Amino acid sequence: MNIILLGPPGAGKGTQSERLVAKYGMRQLSTGDILRAAVKNQTPVGLKAKAVMDSGGLVSDGIVSDLIDSELKNIDSGVGVIFDGYPRTEEQAKILDKLLEQHNRTLNLVIELEVDVDALVDRITGRFSCSSCGTLYHDTSNPPLESGICDKCGSKSFKRRPDDTEKTVRNRMAEYTAKTEPILPLYNSRGLVRKVDGMSPIDVVSAQIDALLD
Repeated sequence: MNIILLGPPGAGKGTQSERLVAKYGMRQLSTGDILRAAVKNQTPVGLKAKAVMDSGGLVSDGIVSDLIDSELKNIDSGVGVIFDGYPRTEEQAKILDKLLEQHNRTLNLVIELEVDVDALVDRITGRFSCSSCGTLYHDTSNPPLESGICDKCGSKSFKRRPDDTEKTVRNRMAEYTAKTEPILPLYNSRGLVRKVDGMSPIDVVSAQIDALLD
């Protein structure tokens, strides 16, 4: 199956994609990861993207579509694909339609992880990690067993992502609502959209998604 996972940053798309890869042998295509890898490996598309980013510009839909196209060429036709956070706009949705057709693939499902904005703000702003081993924690839902000490490695040094602030999270939500939600009617008209409660525990969300795929 070829599916799209939609939802704002922090909704859990990456976590659920990883589980689908492990369970079904699917391939996850996250444009952010692909872009970083292309730049790091200095591929032709990566060099083009780096030039744009170094000049302060935004990577165009054309460059993103070239990245997706390159990835699809290297995936066996019998392997399902998860588009993680892509497409983000109506124009990208149209481009993806063309790419899927070129690679003889059919889009089977669009799964939207629904979230509560205030709860999502709490989920993201409360998260932090061990500076030494990277173990993830949360102020309220998953604190270290002993305050100030990492359960895994014993380190007393922790860090938070600088962009995990309430203002940033709400801005991301507003951008998602403005740009990405308008593509849902396009997929709704094809009967492809299914909604999942993204605020449920991770295992519950996974079970909901598995039920849609089985």
